[in-house]
Amino acid sequence: MSIATADLEIEVAYGTPTAQRIVAMKVTRGTTAREAVTQSGIAAGFPEIDPENAVLGIFSRKLDGKRTPAPEDYELKPRDRIEIYRPLRITAMEARKLRANRG
Repeated sequence: MSIATADLEIEVAYGTPTAQRIVAMKVTRGTTAREAVTQSGIAAGFPEIDPENAVLGIFSRKLDGKRTPAPEDYELKPRDRIEIYRPLRITAMEARKLRANRG
């Protein structure tokens, strides 16, 4: 197998307050973050995940298409961990207000 087509070992991670899953897998060089999430099958265990539109990151760095490539453009590197982010239920500012009001 040539270096150009060698498999890369990566992980796809998702978590909720009650469950988490990390899928270790191999993908071919040139696979994007979005493609890997779809290939991982992780959405089967978490129906709230929409692989085509989920917000993704690599090691806590959001793939936003601005400072970092978009998930559709980011080609995976060896040992990358793709993280699928959930929407916040409450913003940091709202959380601070709630804590301040409690005492």
